[in-house]
Amino acid sequence: MADGGWIGDAADTFSAVGTIGAFLVGFTLLRKEQRREAERSDDERKAQAAKISAWVEMHRKTDGSRELAFHIHNASDMPIYEVELPLPSSEGPETTEFVGLVPPGQTIRRPAPADWLRTYVDPEPIQIEFQDSAGRRWSRDEQGTLALTDRSAD
Repeated sequence: MADGGWIGDAADTFSAVGTIGAFLVGFTLLRKEQRREAERSDDERKAQAAKISAWVEMHRKTDGSRELAFHIHNASDMPIYEVELPLPSSEGPETTEFVGLVPPGQTIRRPAPADWLRTYVDPEPIQIEFQDSAGRRWSRDEQGTLALTDRSAD
């Protein structure tokens, strides 16, 4: 009977270790799925914002003259709102060019400050701030880095 008790104790220990192992494996898989879901949610949140760009470029006006202009392109399927272009200034504080709404699939063009002509060489990206269709506020800097700003509705 003593030998039978030892086998029962070993079986109970093995069962307990197996239960703990199953719990750990389940917990690890749950954490991986939560991380994957968070990444997917983050990608969905950025989907519209990733399709917005802004740059400064010379373009030809209808009368044939050339003009330096800001271009704001919305490649998404939804409009963007409260579009602003923060403009650095060598004379004083930063100013902001307010554009407002950019419809889906369109590029809006606005004249750039005349003093920018002195330093213009080639088309280059510029900073833009806007609100997506879900009410989140985004900023994209001159290097193309996209960031959710503190002024978001979330």
